[in-house]
Formats: sequence, structure tokens, C-alpha cells
Amino acid sequence: MVAIARFEREHIFDAVKIMYTAVANKPEKGFHFPSGRTACAFVGYPKEQLDQIEPGALESFAGVGYPFQANVIKPGDSVLDVGAGAGTDILLSALLAGKESKAYGLDITQAMHEKLQVNADKMALNNVIPLKGNAEEIPLADNSVDVVTSNGVLNLVPDKKQAIAEIFRILKPGGYVQISDIVIRKNISELDKSKANPQLWAECIVGAMNENDYFSIFISAGFEDLSTLDHLNYFAGSNSAPTRDVASYFGAESITFSGRKP
Repeated sequence: MVAIARFEREHIFDAVKIMYTAVANKPEKGFHFPSGRTACAFVGYPKEQLDQIEPGALESFAGVGYPFQANVIKPGDSVLDVGAGAGTDILLSALLAGKESKAYGLDITQAMHEKLQVNADKMALNNVIPLKGNAEEIPLADNSVDVVTSNGVLNLVPDKKQAIAEIFRILKPGGYVQISDIVIRKNISELDKSKANPQLWAECIVGAMNENDYFSIFISAGFEDLSTLDHLNYFAGSNSAPTRDVASYFGAESITFSGRKP
């Protein structure tokens, strides 16, 4: 894994903020990756779940899979969504866990942070708590949540070891992760040459890892019972031919999996 200098990491975060501010504020624009309610359906969300979610959240959806197939959220669970965006996944988590739970939505982008609050208010979900910050420094106490969900976000994070260690830290013993993310399968050495380009990080492929290396970080952090639930040719849903070609060249796809903190 290529080391990322501190100044480069800040530029990567800035590029991510710019990209996802546009997804929040101009969802109708269209992007090189699938987005909106059609993307939710493409990656596997059932219609009956989408019908429960505020349309203002769905319009800015930019996830890469359906992590809820892990079926690990129980009534009363506290949940953190790492990279909550406008709220599709954390709003659904709040509904599944019930109004007595706490549902934290962490995002680095101010526009998404604000949009999540609006959408939670429209759904009268007072248990949804938007948090501003990034995955490398989660602003929650040790052993404080039952489930961490994340959808298409960790590939955007420069220091994945730190982010995954943070997820492990804030999970309660016995707690679960349910995650969808991008992985790559070939020409990895060529991809490494592009990792210094912040804009390419924001476009979802450059920051991705080989699946085995990705899982090894979770195992090293202490996670057990890692279970792969789905693989999806996610970029086949892109409207951009160059994006589809690049994804094909690197064997980029989305993976959905679950795991447990002992």
C-alpha cells in the first residue's frame, strides 16, 4: 500500500469534499458513477425500503452496494454510518433500529452534513445525529456503537489502516460492520502510480485496494467472521464510457461484506 504524505491526504480530502458537495447540491447533474434512486435500485435496495426514505436523501445517494443484506441491525442498536452523505443508509438504519436507538451519520462534506439534518427532520427521526468529521478520526467514544455501516467510502480514505482501527475502537465487543466498497483485481502496480492525484481519488478507483489486502487490514485490526455477501459489477451502471473502460482495465467492482468485533 502506497504511503500518502500528510499534505497529499489533505488535498485528497479537499477533492472528495468538492465532488460530494456537487452530489449534495446538484444531484440532477449526473456523475461518472451511478447516483440517485436509480443507483439504489441498481445496487440492490428493495423498493419497499426506498419508499420509506426521504426523496431528498435518495437523490444524493452515491453508494456502491447494499450493505443491509448483512441483516445485523437489531431493534435498539446504536449505529454509525461512516460517510453518511445525505442520509439514505443512516435513515434506513434508524428505522430498522427504532426510535429508541441512536443513529450517527458521519460525513466530511458540509453540504452533505446539512442535507442529512434536513432529511432526518422531514422524517421526524430525532434519533439521527449528524456528525462532522472523517473516518480517520471518528468523534465517538470507545465501545459506543453496536453496528458500523459504510457504503462506498473507505476507498476514498487515504489512511485505511487508521480508519479501520477507528471503526474497531468505537464498536462495542460483539458489534458488527456491514460494508460495501470498491476493490480492484488487476494492474494494481499501475494504479499505484496515480495515487498522488487527489482528483483521481475522488473518482472512486485510485484509492481502492486488492480484495485480499483490504480484508487483511480488517483482520489485523482484530475483526473476526469476515463474510463476503456480494460482488457487483458496479461501474457497469456508469453513464461514462471512459469510466467503464478504466474500471474494466483495473477489474474494479464493489464488494459487500460483514464482520464482527470479538
